[in-house]
Amino acid sequence: MSESTSVGTARPANGISSDTITAYAILRVSFGANIMLHGVSRILMGHAAFLAYLTHYFEKTTVIPASMLPAFATVQPWVELVLGLLLMVGLFTRFALIAGGIVVLCLVIGTNLAQDWLVSGLQLIYAFLYYYLLAHIGENGLSIDGMMKSK
Repeated sequence: MSESTSVGTARPANGISSDTITAYAILRVSFGANIMLHGVSRILMGHAAFLAYLTHYFEKTTVIPASMLPAFATVQPWVELVLGLLLMVGLFTRFALIAGGIVVLCLVIGTNLAQDWLVSGLQLIYAFLYYYLLAHIGENGLSIDGMMKSK
């Protein structure tokens, strides 16, 4: 059963308009593409180049051991690619949002240890997007998860 709002948008019985579901999908897909392309660009850059970037970035940070950077440089691009792809198609969305939020938390900690306050501030935008998408997961109707749920 649906009702009409003052602007004429039909609302299903659950109270979520099709515009809200569409807007959520656009944000989720855009954000997923952003995260996925972080990973793709780092993979195309090559492990050695990404590792060199990280080594230079953290050279003044004694808290993060340089011995951890090769493993991080190997894993991080693939994590970004997979989580971004999951978000784009809307598969295991809740898992991808929680995992991505934890990744951003780790990045914020590392960035603050490197005392890069500008990048750390930008990472908070990512943290907010993970929060928003997770807090509004009920609007995830245009997704593989949404199609599987409706069956």
